Amino acid sequence: MTTKKETKRLTVLDILKEKEKYSVDKQQTEEVTISRLNVDVVIRKPEKSLCIESLQMTRDEDTADTADAYMVYNTMVEPDLKDTELHTLFGIKDPLEIVDQLFEPGEVAQLSELAMEMAGFKKGVVAVKTVKN
Repeated sequence: MTTKKETKRLTVLDILKEKEKYSVDKQQTEEVTISRLNVDVVIRKPEKSLCIESLQMTRDEDTADTADAYMVYNTMVEPDLKDTELHTLFGIKDPLEIVDQLFEPGEVAQLSELAMEMAGFKKGVVAVKTVKN
């Protein structure tokens, strides 16, 4: 039999006691392995504005196909995809193209999804729900 995880009501006193626990880490990064290449890359948690832009892009038929690449381009720390030497090496004019030059479409989608999850947007998982009395 599975038991429901007990939750408690959050109070100001709780926050005062454990400020660090309840503070949002805005500098969070995640090291991720790209299996096909057998390399690790580092992405950072996106800011709220980047999440909103990316979500808006997915709703616009003109930009929907670039939303994931946009998220990856703007959250990848290592390697620095904004490095102009990379763009020159691959002969690209639009900087976002570097994402598709280096990663497979499924890898781009997964990296984008992970970045969104780091910001609290968990696909298929309810992070906040109504408490029923």
